[in-house]
Parts: sequence; C-alpha cells; structure tokens
Amino acid sequence: MPEVTADPDDLAARKAEAGIEDCPTSDPQVAPREDGLPDLVLPCLGGGDDVRLAGLRGTPMVVNVWAQWCGPCRTEAPHLAEVSDALADTVLFLGIDYNDPRPELAIDFAGAAGWSYPQVTDEERVVQPALQLAGPPMTVFVDADGRITHRHPGVITSADQLRDLIAEHLGVS
Repeated sequence: MPEVTADPDDLAARKAEAGIEDCPTSDPQVAPREDGLPDLVLPCLGGGDDVRLAGLRGTPMVVNVWAQWCGPCRTEAPHLAEVSDALADTVLFLGIDYNDPRPELAIDFAGAAGWSYPQVTDEERVVQPALQLAGPPMTVFVDADGRITHRHPGVITSADQLRDLIAEHLGVS
C-alpha cells in the first residue's frame, strides 16, 4: 500500500471544522511516575503542540486508545462523547489515535463521533508495551497526580458504565 502523506494545513482545517480542542500543555520537567502514564511524547492529531504523557498532571483524566478502523471503537464513541461533554469541567479526556496511518480519516471520525476533546496520535504503537495494550479500544483512568488507577481493556458499552468507572476510579461523579 503506498504511503499517504496528509497536508498539515488540511489536517489543521479538518481539526478546526471538527471542533477538536487543542492538545493540553504538558510539563516537560515533572518526573514520570512508575505507576503513571509512560514518559512518551506524542504529536497532537491535526497539528499543535506535542504532548508528553507523563507530564499531564493536575486534573483527573480519561485516556481512550482508539482507531478509526476499529469497530468496537465506533461502538463506544457516542458514550465517550456524552460523558466527556458532561464532565468537561472536572475531567480531562484525551484520545490516542492508535496505529492509524490516515490522520485525515481519524480527524473525520473524531468529529463525526462528537469528540471535542484533544487527540494525540501514535502511528508507531509506542504506547502498546507501556499501557499493556492488546489493541484498541482501551480506556485508562489517571488521577490528578498522574497515577494510573485503572485500565479498562475493550469496549465501553454505555455512558452509565463509563460514569461508574470514573466515579469508582477517579472519585468524580
């Protein structure tokens, strides 16, 4: 299959049209935690500042690993959209577009899914060993101190399930 190179200006325009937020600022100095997100830097999907995962602190987070080609990811997409909108003031949602060579399709999917929260991309699958990822989807719950409190492999089947997981593992309702 020939490599497809997406135009950065086109990706930025698609991202803006989809209503996807800019990626969060991560602290380049904070020490990584053994029990936290991996010390990896991932590019912001559609352009913007790169994100150092281990440098995200201060707000509880839901990190969802997904791909536009993943059927179960499509199934859980509306639940993530609903809960991320409802908890936008208290929980940072971050998507990781995983093993996806077509960023333009990923942006289109995220926009169609109603995901306004920031997205990074991991074309090279560097998060796989660090997150013990068998494949997408996977949702990781991270407390405000950067500690992973729970990994949920597989599909989120309802908004209520996601709310319950957030309440249980992040103490946010």
